[in-house]
Amino acid sequence: MDKRVYIEYDNARITRKEGILLDVEMYDGLLIENVEARRLFPLTGLTRYITLLDEEGLEKAVIRDLSNLMDESREIIEAVLSEYYLVPKIDEIKSIEEKHRKLIFDVVTDNGPHSFEVRHVQANIKQLYDGRVLIKDDSDNRYEIPDLHILSKSSLLKLSPYL
Repeated sequence: MDKRVYIEYDNARITRKEGILLDVEMYDGLLIENVEARRLFPLTGLTRYITLLDEEGLEKAVIRDLSNLMDESREIIEAVLSEYYLVPKIDEIKSIEEKHRKLIFDVVTDNGPHSFEVRHVQANIKQLYDGRVLIKDDSDNRYEIPDLHILSKSSLLKLSPYL
């Protein structure tokens, strides 16, 4: 069994290739090419335990904490993660309509207006302990309400029956 490779502090230099592909040059000479960064804990571990996966989805290395990386490497990892985990933030809920055992959301996000459908409300609308709400639509797109307390009263009234 191979020993797990950890990237931390200044033991590696990470460079970006095309798209979200990365190369990692470890200072002991190990070269890890064409890997993608993924969060091991995508809801709670935004900056810790980032795995680097090859084309087959096999783990090649783990970043324990982004804050411990050299600035240039950290910025590259943050950029590719934000592209991969693009989650529009809901600013306003214009309407939620129930139709054929699904909810049709009409919202305004930080990326503009969107409409989407949600089935299985209990599984796809999650209120988290920190005040965030995550919503997954029928196409597996994710949306976030960063803080319930900053939603307008009108938006909160529309959403509250489903929390």
